[in-house]
Amino acid sequence: MGAEPSAADTVGELTVFFPAYNESENLGRTVTSAIAVLDALGLRDLQVVLIDDGSTDGTGEIAEALAREDRRIGVVHHATNRGYGAALKSGFAAASREWIFYTDSDGQFDLADIAQLFSYADSFDAIVGYRLRRSDNPVRKINQFLWSRLVRRVLGIDVRDVDCAFKLIRRANVERIAPLVSEGAVISAELLVKLDRSGARLKQVGVRHHPRVAGKPTGGSPYVIARALRELFVLRRSLRPGTGVGDRPVDAPERL
Repeated sequence: MGAEPSAADTVGELTVFFPAYNESENLGRTVTSAIAVLDALGLRDLQVVLIDDGSTDGTGEIAEALAREDRRIGVVHHATNRGYGAALKSGFAAASREWIFYTDSDGQFDLADIAQLFSYADSFDAIVGYRLRRSDNPVRKINQFLWSRLVRRVLGIDVRDVDCAFKLIRRANVERIAPLVSEGAVISAELLVKLDRSGARLKQVGVRHHPRVAGKPTGGSPYVIARALRELFVLRRSLRPGTGVGDRPVDAPERL
């Protein structure tokens, strides 16, 4: 029997990007450990992009310092805090390799789990993680549970963990569904529903999730929640028949 294919065989070219808002205590450690993991996997070509979404705590300066130390790292700065969706869109726009992977810069995901996603790259266009056990406080867990149920009901997609920031996607498939329009937290739902309705082959994979060791999450603020609800229903209207990518029936054969 032949040897199992390596990351270089199945993925090879990869852009990794990290959205960051006020993550000065986490960014350096997260990026450094991620690059070490990816280098060990034997990728032929690695591009790293750090998205500073208008941080005010020195995150942008740390990102620039990391870029000076490793020529594979690039930095995109937003002059003001525009939101998670805007950060992801900047990451996708900057990506130039065949595959794109993104994760949060807070260090709650174990980048070693990316090898599991790579193992499905031959057969799928998008491999999306779901948290096997979410390591957040009870309020955030409840909010996420309710939000996921609402998204599945409103958009008709069957995804275990819509907002899990551990996704590997072929760049060609991202370009096929462009432009993404959401500026806030709904970006993850928009990305998944448009990929699904465009015919992309999707796979869900369980990944580990660790407690945050520094910094503060912002996703549970009243402003973020209100913005997400508003954008969710705007997205639903845009996906009605006659609006392009949303024309694919929501009851299409399950591929997840």
